[in-house]
Amino acid sequence: MNQQDIFLIHGTDYKEMTKRLLEQADLAADIGDKQKKIALKPNLVTSSPPSQGATTHGELLAGAIEYLQEHGFKNIAVMESSWVGEKTGRAFQAAGYDAVLKKYQVPFVDLQKDTSTEYQAAGMKIRVCDKAVQVDYMINMPVLKGHCQTTVTCALKNNKGVIPNSEKRRFHTLGLHKPIAHLNTIARNDFILVDNICGDLDFEEGGNPVVMNRILGFKDPVLCDAFVCDCMGYAVEDVPYIGLAERLGVGSTDVAHANVICLNAPTEAEGRFGGTRKVQKLAQFAAPKDACSACYGSLIYALDRLNDAGKLNKGMEPVSIGQGYRGKEGEIGVGSCTSCFQKSLAGCPPKAADIVRFLMENWGI
Repeated sequence: MNQQDIFLIHGTDYKEMTKRLLEQADLAADIGDKQKKIALKPNLVTSSPPSQGATTHGELLAGAIEYLQEHGFKNIAVMESSWVGEKTGRAFQAAGYDAVLKKYQVPFVDLQKDTSTEYQAAGMKIRVCDKAVQVDYMINMPVLKGHCQTTVTCALKNNKGVIPNSEKRRFHTLGLHKPIAHLNTIARNDFILVDNICGDLDFEEGGNPVVMNRILGFKDPVLCDAFVCDCMGYAVEDVPYIGLAERLGVGSTDVAHANVICLNAPTEAEGRFGGTRKVQKLAQFAAPKDACSACYGSLIYALDRLNDAGKLNKGMEPVSIGQGYRGKEGEIGVGSCTSCFQKSLAGCPPKAADIVRFLMENWGI
């Protein structure tokens, strides 16, 4: 797998999806030496089940551990620290990781209880937990979701979990963006396995999950977060730490020249989008028929951007979406299945950023 590659896989068997993605990425060859210390670093920001859209699904851990063990890697650990005010152990239990790690006999390292050392991070001093520094290969496992302070959160911000609570507090006093970018000049991002199953629409702690049923793979954390902006309908400039990380040499924001590798087609999932009150409100502007998870999720993200901008109004014609519209005529639709409509946006699935532009033009807003 190369730095400019983006792997995508869709479905609902998350463990097997994870294993297939890692096989296609040839992770074992990338790691190399079977004796290396490997760590899986999920997102356990708070003590809530992954279905709420805040924390990494345990099935991704199970799939990654199975893959590694089947390829002869034995020196594996899971490590993380929750946000300030939450105990990592409680979040560990709430996410169901206890059963997963017991099954595979893999230890958990609570970084809230670890010691730390100060390092120079491109001109900024940052403390990092010692156990995280001792790892030879780090698999960063963030959740693709919104964030009330930084707009989005994924690979780059997920590395806040490898710093002590004192540093987390300091990061907030510094405005988050600069320290997050500098942290990633010293934090390991050997592989990024993104949980894009049902990340929250707006908040790091969950509550407004949007079903996408997708897992993503990257080598470049900056490319990852730039791609996330497209997926959620934002510009990279809306999230300052991404561009700053690029300028510090962490990676590239050039999504336009990325090599996107889709391992399968999106899964049909009509009727799974009742969700929270906010998602239901946005769904009033959609007319799904046999809509796939990723396509419908992109539309919800786009509608949320338009709602934030005060562009959604009652009486707007609902947007058609889904396989039920194949070969049928209509007024306005998104996704390749609505190609026969008078106004249609191609894509399988289309990006939320493209949907925003398309709807603004064709709704006349």
